[in-house]
Amino acid sequence: MEGAITLNSKPVEGNILVINTGSTSSKFGYYKDGVQVCGSQIDHSKAEIEKATDFSAQLAIRNAAVSKFLEENHIPLEEIDLIMGRGGQMRPILPGVYSVNADMREVLISYRDGKHASSLSPVMADDLAGEINNVRKAKGIKGRYGECKAYIADSTTSDEMLPEYRLYGVPEFKRESLYHALNSRAVVRKYLADIGFEKNNKNIIVCHMGGGVTISMHQNGRVIDSTHGLDGDGPITPERSGTCPALPLVEMCFSGKYTEKEIRNKIVGGGGAVAYFGTNDMRVVEAKAKEGVPEYKLFMEAFVLNIAKYIAALTVDVYGKVDALLFTGGIAYSKYITDAIIKRVGHLFPDIRIYPGENEIRSLAENGYMVLSGKVKAKTYNKNKLIED
Repeated sequence: MEGAITLNSKPVEGNILVINTGSTSSKFGYYKDGVQVCGSQIDHSKAEIEKATDFSAQLAIRNAAVSKFLEENHIPLEEIDLIMGRGGQMRPILPGVYSVNADMREVLISYRDGKHASSLSPVMADDLAGEINNVRKAKGIKGRYGECKAYIADSTTSDEMLPEYRLYGVPEFKRESLYHALNSRAVVRKYLADIGFEKNNKNIIVCHMGGGVTISMHQNGRVIDSTHGLDGDGPITPERSGTCPALPLVEMCFSGKYTEKEIRNKIVGGGGAVAYFGTNDMRVVEAKAKEGVPEYKLFMEAFVLNIAKYIAALTVDVYGKVDALLFTGGIAYSKYITDAIIKRVGHLFPDIRIYPGENEIRSLAENGYMVLSGKVKAKTYNKNKLIED
C-alpha cells in the first residue's frame, strides 16, 4: 500500500470506498483516514461479460463484485462516509468532482454518449450510498459527514479544450478531448507537490502510455489540448491504430471487404501492436526489438517516433514555453521506451519526470478527501449544458 493521503501535508479524516469498473474487471479500494486498508481487483470472464447484454445485467455482475469485496474485508456499510466512482461516458463535462444526480444516471444508463463499463461505476456508487443511508436510518446512526453521497472525478470525457483547437478542415467534424484525465491530473498534482508548488501556474505535458496512449497539455491547471484516446486522433498504441490517412480509410470503408464493426476494430482494439503481432503486451514487443528481430525493431521505432511527434506538437500550444514533461501509465515502467522518447524531445523541456503505472483508485480517493475536507465543492452535472459551479 502507498503512503497516507494528505492535503497540503495535513492528515485527512473519513472513510471512502472507491469503485472503478473496467471492461473486464472491477477494482475497489477502501480508505480510512487517508490510508488504504484494503483493495481488490475482481476479473470477469469474457463469457460472463458477453452474456450481460444490457446495463442492468452488467450492473448485477458488478454489484455482486462490490458486495463480495465488502464482505471479505468485513466493511460495515454504515461506516462508509463517501463513495467515489470512476466517471462514465457523458458529455458535456468539465474536469473536477461531480455529485451523481438524476441527469447523470439517465445519460449513463441509456448509453447516450457511448457504451463503456466505466459508466457502471457512478450508478453503483449512488445505489450503494442510498443503501448505506437506509441502513443508518434503520439503526438510528448519524453519519459524521451527514448522508453518504456518491461522486465522480475527472471523467475521461472531461473537455476544456480551447475553441481554436477544435476545428478540422471538414466543418462537420469537431475535435474533442478524450484522455486519461483522472491519472494525468493526479500526476500533475503529484509533480507540483514534489517541487513544492501549491499553486498550479505551470505549463505541463503529460504522456500517458498504456493500452491507449494520450498526450495532454495542462496550462495553469486547464487541459487546453490533447490527443483523443479512441477515435484515431493520436499516436500508435499497443492496441489502437492512432491517426490514419483519410482517403485510404475511406476506400477501405467502401471496399465491401469489411463490416463497420471490423473497421472500428482496426482502429480500436485490433490496431497497433495487435494488428502487427497479435499482442498488446509491449514487453513482448520490446524484448523482440532488443533481440534485433527486424519487424519488431521497426515497429518499436515507429511507436516511439509517433509519441515523440505528438509530444513535440503540443509544445506549440504554449509557444514552446513548457515547464515539464511527465510520463505515466504502465508502459512508463519501460526505461527503454522512455529513454528513446526523451532522446527525441528532451531538448524541449527543462524538467522531465517519470511516474510509472496508473493509480486511479488512489486518485479518486484523493478527490473524495478534497470533498470531505471542504477544499473542493462538487459540480452539478446537467445533461444538456455545462454548469460551472
